[in-house]
Amino acid sequence: MNLYHSFHDFVVFLYVHMAISDGVIHSSEEQVILKKMGKLFPGEINLKAKYDRAIAEYSSLNPSLTMDMIQESFAFFNHVTFSQKYKVYSDMYDIVNADGKVEDSEKSALEDLKKIIDMNITSQSL
Repeated sequence: MNLYHSFHDFVVFLYVHMAISDGVIHSSEEQVILKKMGKLFPGEINLKAKYDRAIAEYSSLNPSLTMDMIQESFAFFNHVTFSQKYKVYSDMYDIVNADGKVEDSEKSALEDLKKIIDMNITSQSL
């Protein structure tokens, strides 16, 4: 189940996933996401509207399906290089650190994402 045709749109979904992993999106996390979105979508006029749509899409997804969707989306975007995936992972780290503290739920979400990235690298090299 992949909801996205664009890797950049999927990345915004991941940003939202990471920010909300502790139950609330802090304003500092939102600011970091919007700044990173500016690099992903340099021609986008209204990043805030795109961000709000991503939150709505995330909220509409059954939470029990989130990790499956993330795993399947990474598999769908198999053309994405390891360095691009690693950049996404480092962006996630910036997001969870934006409010000055990293909750256990955020650590867990980061670890889950790292496992998916590592798993996809392994399966691509076979």
